[in-house]
Amino acid sequence: MLREVTAIRYVTPLREGGSLPGVVEADDLGTYVVKFRGAGQGPRALVAEVISGQLARRLGLPVPELTVVHLDPIVARAEPDEEVQELIKASAGANLGMDFLPGALGYDPVVHPVDPGLASRVVAFDAFVENVDRSWRNPNLLMWHGDLWLIDHGATLYFHHNWPRAAAVVHRPYKWDDHVLKPYATELATEGPALAARLTPALLAEVIAEVPDEWMDDEGSRENYLAHLTARAERPEAWLP
Repeated sequence: MLREVTAIRYVTPLREGGSLPGVVEADDLGTYVVKFRGAGQGPRALVAEVISGQLARRLGLPVPELTVVHLDPIVARAEPDEEVQELIKASAGANLGMDFLPGALGYDPVVHPVDPGLASRVVAFDAFVENVDRSWRNPNLLMWHGDLWLIDHGATLYFHHNWPRAAAVVHRPYKWDDHVLKPYATELATEGPALAARLTPALLAEVIAEVPDEWMDDEGSRENYLAHLTARAERPEAWLP
Protein backbone atom coordinates (compact mmCIF):
# COMPACT_ATOMS: atom_id res chain seq x y z
CA MET A 1 0.00 0.00 0.00
CA LEU A 2 1.01 3.62 -0.38
CA ARG A 3 3.05 5.09 2.45
CA GLU A 4 1.03 7.50 4.60
CA VAL A 5 2.18 10.83 6.04
CA THR A 6 0.51 13.77 7.74
CA ALA A 7 0.81 17.35 6.48
CA ILE A 8 2.26 19.77 9.04
CA ARG A 9 2.75 22.90 6.89
CA TYR A 10 1.28 24.24 3.67
CA VAL A 11 4.17 25.87 1.81
CA THR A 12 2.90 27.33 -1.47
CA PRO A 13 0.41 26.73 -4.27
CA LEU A 14 1.60 25.56 -7.71
CA ARG A 15 -0.51 27.62 -10.05
CA GLU A 16 0.76 25.87 -13.17
CA GLY A 17 -1.70 23.03 -12.51
CA GLY A 18 -5.38 23.40 -13.25
CA SER A 19 -6.30 21.63 -10.01
CA LEU A 20 -4.19 24.05 -7.94
CA PRO A 21 -1.85 21.51 -6.31
CA GLY A 22 0.32 22.72 -3.47
CA VAL A 23 3.71 22.06 -1.90
CA VAL A 24 3.32 20.64 1.61
CA GLU A 25 5.74 19.60 4.35
CA ALA A 26 4.90 16.39 6.19
CA ASP A 27 5.68 14.79 9.52
CA ASP A 28 8.34 12.54 7.96
CA LEU A 29 10.37 15.70 7.16
CA GLY A 30 9.61 15.19 3.47
CA THR A 31 8.17 17.73 1.04
CA TYR A 32 5.39 16.72 -1.36
CA VAL A 33 3.39 18.13 -4.22
CA VAL A 34 -0.16 17.44 -3.11
CA LYS A 35 -3.21 17.04 -5.32
CA PHE A 36 -6.30 17.77 -3.27
CA ARG A 37 -9.40 15.62 -3.23
CA GLY A 38 -11.55 18.77 -3.08
CA ALA A 39 -10.31 20.07 -6.45
CA GLY A 40 -12.67 20.32 -9.41
CA GLN A 41 -11.58 17.02 -10.96
CA GLY A 42 -12.68 15.17 -7.84
CA PRO A 43 -11.37 11.94 -6.32
CA ARG A 44 -11.33 10.09 -9.66
CA ALA A 45 -8.32 12.16 -10.71
CA LEU A 46 -6.53 10.84 -7.60
CA VAL A 47 -7.58 7.29 -8.48
CA ALA A 48 -6.01 7.76 -11.92
CA GLU A 49 -2.85 9.18 -10.34
CA VAL A 50 -2.40 6.10 -8.17
CA ILE A 51 -3.27 3.42 -10.70
CA SER A 52 -1.26 4.93 -13.55
CA GLY A 53 1.59 6.26 -11.42
CA GLN A 54 2.10 3.04 -9.51
CA LEU A 55 1.77 0.99 -12.69
CA ALA A 56 4.47 3.12 -14.33
CA ARG A 57 6.76 2.63 -11.33
CA ARG A 58 6.31 -1.14 -11.44
CA LEU A 59 7.12 -1.08 -15.14
CA GLY A 60 10.42 0.62 -14.33
CA LEU A 61 9.45 4.09 -15.51
CA PRO A 62 10.71 7.10 -13.52
CA VAL A 63 7.80 8.43 -11.45
CA PRO A 64 8.43 10.13 -8.08
CA GLU A 65 7.20 8.24 -5.03
CA LEU A 66 3.48 8.59 -4.36
CA THR A 67 2.06 8.84 -0.85
CA VAL A 68 -1.23 9.41 0.92
CA VAL A 69 -1.04 12.80 2.65
CA HIS A 70 -3.49 13.24 5.52
CA LEU A 71 -4.55 16.84 5.80
CA ASP A 72 -6.10 18.88 8.59
CA PRO A 73 -7.29 22.18 7.05
CA ILE A 74 -5.72 24.06 9.95
CA VAL A 75 -2.31 23.74 8.27
CA ALA A 76 -3.33 26.46 5.80
CA ARG A 77 -4.68 28.93 8.33
CA ALA A 78 -2.00 31.48 7.38
CA GLU A 79 -2.60 31.20 3.62
CA PRO A 80 -4.00 34.56 2.41
CA ASP A 81 -5.54 33.26 -0.83
CA GLU A 82 -9.25 32.57 -0.28
CA GLU A 83 -9.36 30.10 -3.20
CA VAL A 84 -6.62 28.03 -1.60
CA GLN A 85 -8.32 28.25 1.80
CA GLU A 86 -11.59 26.91 0.35
CA LEU A 87 -9.80 24.14 -1.53
CA ILE A 88 -8.00 22.92 1.57
CA LYS A 89 -11.15 23.13 3.69
CA ALA A 90 -12.82 20.85 1.14
CA SER A 91 -9.89 18.42 1.22
CA ALA A 92 -9.76 17.28 4.82
CA GLY A 93 -8.60 13.69 5.06
CA ALA A 94 -6.58 11.69 2.56
CA ASN A 95 -5.00 13.44 -0.42
CA LEU A 96 -2.44 12.38 -3.03
CA GLY A 97 1.19 13.39 -2.53
CA MET A 98 4.11 13.10 -4.94
CA ASP A 99 7.69 13.46 -3.79
CA PHE A 100 8.83 17.02 -4.52
CA LEU A 101 11.88 17.23 -6.78
CA PRO A 102 13.63 20.48 -5.76
CA GLY A 103 15.23 22.34 -8.62
CA ALA A 104 13.64 20.20 -11.33
CA LEU A 105 13.23 21.81 -14.75
CA GLY A 106 10.36 21.49 -17.20
CA TYR A 107 11.13 19.16 -20.09
CA ASP A 108 12.14 20.74 -23.41
CA PRO A 109 12.28 18.24 -26.31
CA VAL A 110 14.83 20.37 -28.16
CA VAL A 111 17.21 20.72 -25.24
CA HIS A 112 16.71 17.27 -23.69
CA PRO A 113 16.96 14.30 -26.07
CA VAL A 114 15.64 11.04 -24.58
CA ASP A 115 17.02 7.52 -24.92
CA PRO A 116 14.97 5.76 -27.66
CA GLY A 117 14.22 2.75 -25.46
CA LEU A 118 12.91 4.88 -22.59
CA ALA A 119 10.94 7.14 -24.94
CA SER A 120 9.36 4.10 -26.57
CA ARG A 121 8.36 2.60 -23.21
CA VAL A 122 6.81 5.88 -22.09
CA VAL A 123 4.78 6.10 -25.30
CA ALA A 124 3.61 2.49 -24.89
CA PHE A 125 2.64 3.14 -21.27
CA ASP A 126 0.79 6.33 -22.18
CA ALA A 127 -1.05 4.42 -24.91
CA PHE A 128 -2.28 1.82 -22.45
CA VAL A 129 -3.55 4.34 -19.87
CA GLU A 130 -4.75 6.72 -22.62
CA ASN A 131 -2.72 9.66 -21.36
CA VAL A 132 -3.91 12.82 -23.12
CA ASP A 133 -1.44 15.01 -21.20
CA ARG A 134 1.96 14.26 -22.74
CA SER A 135 1.91 16.65 -25.68
CA TRP A 136 4.52 19.27 -26.52
CA ARG A 137 2.06 21.85 -25.17
CA ASN A 138 1.84 20.14 -21.79
CA PRO A 139 4.49 17.40 -21.48
CA ASN A 140 4.10 16.64 -17.75
CA LEU A 141 7.77 15.66 -17.76
CA LEU A 142 10.57 17.02 -15.60
CA MET A 143 14.35 16.91 -15.82
CA TRP A 144 16.00 16.35 -12.45
CA HIS A 145 19.73 15.71 -12.01
CA GLY A 146 19.91 14.99 -15.73
CA ASP A 147 17.20 12.33 -15.69
CA LEU A 148 13.67 12.31 -17.10
CA TRP A 149 10.74 12.04 -14.64
CA LEU A 150 7.06 11.44 -15.39
CA ILE A 151 4.49 13.41 -13.38
CA ASP A 152 0.77 14.21 -13.30
CA HIS A 153 -1.35 11.25 -14.42
CA GLY A 154 -4.70 12.60 -13.27
CA ALA A 155 -5.98 12.85 -16.85
CA THR A 156 -5.33 9.17 -17.63
CA LEU A 157 -8.01 6.45 -17.51
CA TYR A 158 -10.60 8.90 -18.74
CA PHE A 159 -13.02 6.04 -19.45
CA HIS A 160 -13.88 6.15 -15.73
CA HIS A 161 -15.66 9.47 -16.16
CA ASN A 162 -18.38 7.65 -18.14
CA TRP A 163 -18.69 4.09 -16.86
CA PRO A 164 -21.82 3.21 -18.90
CA ARG A 165 -19.78 3.75 -22.08
CA ALA A 166 -16.48 2.31 -20.80
CA ALA A 167 -16.94 -1.16 -22.30
CA ALA A 168 -17.51 0.33 -25.74
CA VAL A 169 -14.13 2.11 -25.73
CA VAL A 170 -11.98 -0.51 -24.02
CA HIS A 171 -9.91 -1.14 -27.17
CA ARG A 172 -9.85 2.47 -28.32
CA PRO A 173 -6.68 3.33 -30.33
CA TYR A 174 -4.29 5.86 -28.86
CA LYS A 175 -3.81 9.15 -30.69
CA TRP A 176 -0.14 10.01 -30.40
CA ASP A 177 0.39 12.50 -33.21
CA ASP A 178 1.41 15.27 -30.79
CA HIS A 179 3.10 13.11 -28.15
CA VAL A 180 6.18 15.03 -27.01
CA LEU A 181 8.42 11.93 -27.14
CA LYS A 182 7.28 10.67 -30.54
CA PRO A 183 10.50 11.83 -32.33
CA TYR A 184 12.59 9.75 -29.92
CA ALA A 185 10.37 6.64 -29.73
CA THR A 186 12.16 4.79 -32.52
CA GLU A 187 12.17 1.42 -30.71
CA LEU A 188 8.41 1.22 -30.21
CA ALA A 189 8.10 -1.86 -32.42
CA THR A 190 10.04 -3.90 -29.86
CA GLU A 191 9.60 -1.98 -26.61
CA GLY A 192 5.82 -1.66 -27.03
CA PRO A 193 4.97 -5.38 -27.17
CA ALA A 194 7.53 -6.11 -24.43
CA LEU A 195 5.83 -3.63 -22.09
CA ALA A 196 2.36 -4.87 -23.05
CA ALA A 197 3.36 -8.43 -22.15
CA ARG A 198 4.01 -7.30 -18.56
CA LEU A 199 0.46 -5.97 -18.09
CA THR A 200 -0.84 -9.05 -16.34
CA PRO A 201 -4.10 -9.22 -14.34
CA ALA A 202 -2.03 -9.76 -11.20
CA LEU A 203 0.01 -6.60 -11.76
CA LEU A 204 -3.09 -4.56 -12.55
CA ALA A 205 -4.90 -5.86 -9.47
CA GLU A 206 -1.87 -4.97 -7.36
CA VAL A 207 -1.84 -1.31 -8.34
CA ILE A 208 -5.64 -0.96 -8.19
CA ALA A 209 -5.52 -2.30 -4.63
CA GLU A 210 -3.31 0.65 -3.62
CA VAL A 211 -6.08 3.22 -4.13
CA PRO A 212 -7.43 4.34 -0.74
CA ASP A 213 -10.99 3.17 -0.09
CA GLU A 214 -12.31 6.68 0.49
CA TRP A 215 -11.46 7.71 -3.09
CA MET A 216 -13.43 4.86 -4.63
CA ASP A 217 -17.14 4.97 -5.44
CA ASP A 218 -19.81 2.34 -6.10
CA GLU A 219 -19.77 2.86 -9.87
CA GLY A 220 -16.00 2.74 -10.19
CA SER A 221 -15.35 -0.34 -8.10
CA ARG A 222 -11.97 -2.07 -8.08
CA GLU A 223 -13.57 -4.95 -9.96
CA ASN A 224 -14.70 -2.60 -12.74
CA TYR A 225 -11.26 -1.04 -13.11
CA LEU A 226 -9.61 -4.46 -13.20
CA ALA A 227 -12.05 -5.83 -15.78
CA HIS A 228 -11.59 -2.82 -18.07
CA LEU A 229 -7.80 -2.65 -17.86
CA THR A 230 -7.39 -6.40 -18.18
CA ALA A 231 -9.54 -6.43 -21.31
CA ARG A 232 -7.48 -3.57 -22.75
CA ALA A 233 -4.20 -5.32 -21.94
CA GLU A 234 -5.35 -8.47 -23.76
CA ARG A 235 -5.37 -6.70 -27.13
CA PRO A 236 -2.26 -4.49 -27.37
CA GLU A 237 -2.50 -4.49 -31.16
CA ALA A 238 -5.60 -2.30 -30.76
CA TRP A 239 -3.94 0.49 -28.78
CA LEU A 240 -0.18 0.36 -29.35
CA PRO A 241 0.82 3.02 -31.91
